[in-house]
Amino acid sequence: MSEIRRVTVLGAGVLGSQIAFQSAYKGFDVTSYDISSEALDGARQRFAELGETYKRDVAGATEDAVRDALERITLTTDLEGSVANADLVVEAVPEILSLKQEIYEKIGPAAPAKTIFATNSSTLLPSDLKESTGRPDRFLALHFANQVWQFNTAEIMGTADTDPAVLAAVVEFATQIGMVPIELHKEKAGYVLNSLLVPFLSSAAQLAAGGYADPEAVDKTWKIATGAPIGPFQIYDIIGLATPYNIMANGDEEQQKLAVWLKENYIDKGKLGLASGEGFYRYT
Repeated sequence: MSEIRRVTVLGAGVLGSQIAFQSAYKGFDVTSYDISSEALDGARQRFAELGETYKRDVAGATEDAVRDALERITLTTDLEGSVANADLVVEAVPEILSLKQEIYEKIGPAAPAKTIFATNSSTLLPSDLKESTGRPDRFLALHFANQVWQFNTAEIMGTADTDPAVLAAVVEFATQIGMVPIELHKEKAGYVLNSLLVPFLSSAAQLAAGGYADPEAVDKTWKIATGAPIGPFQIYDIIGLATPYNIMANGDEEQQKLAVWLKENYIDKGKLGLASGEGFYRYT
């Protein structure tokens, strides 16, 4: 059995709440942290919605199983307290390097020496963060795809300092919560999935932001020509527009222009993606 039994997830947004719920559904005791009571109210709603989604879409997800999962989740706004008894901390806060570093500097002294830290960062290298953790030998990247109950990869990437036993423990944990572990042999920004996905989504945004084609036309072209079930702007909506915006805003000059376009035309208008009811498409 893995040494991991108690899991803390930092950040209760779209993906953070999914990681927490999936871990609890598979029998782990989970603490879900976010910065305010308002954020936790949103998390409670997401957890309830995930319960309904599991009952509808996950084989064997009974009313009792979902209720038991919800009972295993503790919500808190106490950052240091949230990690005090954790075996594994999964950090899923916004894609801002300084913010992530600040979080690790705070939780490092508060967590037991045994605790493994893992970042769910979509694009940052774990080496960018390892020194701020205070435990580079017990730190790595553990990246989930959105809709974890369906698209169940878990990309696992250590640094030169990561203890192989720690990596093995996280691989086992990922397996226990129903993920397919994808081990990377060395560090790569974007791992496997986002090394493929981010340029694809960026190209789509450039077409729409540049006025070459509407999002609907871009998606239609991709789906008809490749047989794909969804197009890039539908993927944006599933991910939620906040994460792509943060990635773009911290990118090069061209990416920053796309971030401005995304913010002014969608985010500032409350069009945040599927979870908010509207993004590039409207959901009812």
